[in-house]
Amino acid sequence: MADNIDLDQFLERLRSRNPGEAEFHQAVAEVVHDILPVINASPRLQQASILDRLIEPERVIGFRIVWEDDKRNVRVNRGYRVQFNSAIGPYKGGLRFHPTVNPSILKFLAFEQTFKNALTGLPMGGGKGGSDFDPRECSDGEIMRFCNSFMLQLHRHIRSDTDVPAGDINVGEREIGYLFGAYRRITNEFQPVLTGKGLSFGGSQMRTEATGYGLLYFVREMLATQGKSIDGMRVVVSGAGNVATHAVEKAVDMGARVVTLSDSRGFILDEAGLNRDKLNWVRQHKEKPGTTLEPYTEEFGARWFAGKQPWHVDCDVALPCATQNELDEEAARALAANGCTVIAEGANMPVTHAARAFIDSAGLLYGPGKASNAGGVAVSGLEISQNRVRRSHTRHEVDEDLQSIMKSIHGACVEHGTGDDGRVNYARGANVAGFRKVAHAMLGQGYG
Repeated sequence: MADNIDLDQFLERLRSRNPGEAEFHQAVAEVVHDILPVINASPRLQQASILDRLIEPERVIGFRIVWEDDKRNVRVNRGYRVQFNSAIGPYKGGLRFHPTVNPSILKFLAFEQTFKNALTGLPMGGGKGGSDFDPRECSDGEIMRFCNSFMLQLHRHIRSDTDVPAGDINVGEREIGYLFGAYRRITNEFQPVLTGKGLSFGGSQMRTEATGYGLLYFVREMLATQGKSIDGMRVVVSGAGNVATHAVEKAVDMGARVVTLSDSRGFILDEAGLNRDKLNWVRQHKEKPGTTLEPYTEEFGARWFAGKQPWHVDCDVALPCATQNELDEEAARALAANGCTVIAEGANMPVTHAARAFIDSAGLLYGPGKASNAGGVAVSGLEISQNRVRRSHTRHEVDEDLQSIMKSIHGACVEHGTGDDGRVNYARGANVAGFRKVAHAMLGQGYG
């Protein structure tokens, strides 16, 4: 019988094999902490070295991207695709264009994506990619030329039954359209090889809204276990992008009063509460390069807090929807002291490890991103299905499927995360449920 795996020794080996990759170390540590008891209880999982295989990407691809800006200067960026695990289906995960993109961040995102995709119940593996390209100060023509050059390198590594990327930070419908057009011209194939496309060429209804809406559907299920509803609750949200604004939109539809949005320069506090008209203003305003939310205060009579995050604002529910590690232990303590009882992640790993430990000890409801923000990839999976049969689903059909998937994910978290005291540890439940599905598929397919 194999010896039990020691957590500390395993993590030390992980760090030595992957030096300087702090985000990847954090993501793996949080999952392994929950799944190690399952592995140590199974001689078969230990004998197959399932944990060592699980944390090693199947493929990490790096490439050079050369493009020309509007001044005819030749620019060079780095591009990546991390194809992490394909045991249950083709690699699936977004492309991110941001200066912070590096192998560590993409490995952490692809690792998380593996479990997130497993939770949806759809046949999708885990992957992630992107570039250190910053589109925020670029013209539309520059973004198009960059996307053409990016796809010139990426196209040889993706295909509808191999790897199907989507969008992520700074990669929306416009960028996906340029990438898809480049792929079609390069390969002479109209393949469902990207999701998040425009409706006129194979996109799905509700893909734009899916992550934000799905987040609120998950929160609704969490609150229902306590006999509560979000109707009338005070909500704080970070971020002002696609996920954040659609989370606000759905929360308002459910009767909540959402009082904050944020960007990299500060946050707004609108005591009157956001609504659809205000959100439309935010979306139009943020389309302008280099803008900040500060003018919102003059437009709608709100307050602006420069250089601050919204976690010290009184609330019932907090939804971090900006970026990784934005909510630390001090912020979590402030939220708890100010009445917050629910924290659910709209971004990927926005809550630090120390903050998670405090949240658990304080007994707050916590929705981990691999469960709570899985709505986006769920609808991406539905888009793939629609493309394969050359059929479009209505908005109502997609929304019903999304609600059903989020309810199913919540059920899996409850099934695998309920402790002897009856409390649900959603993070453990999501990790164990996702792991069991991926591990079972890996074992069934032998070594490799």
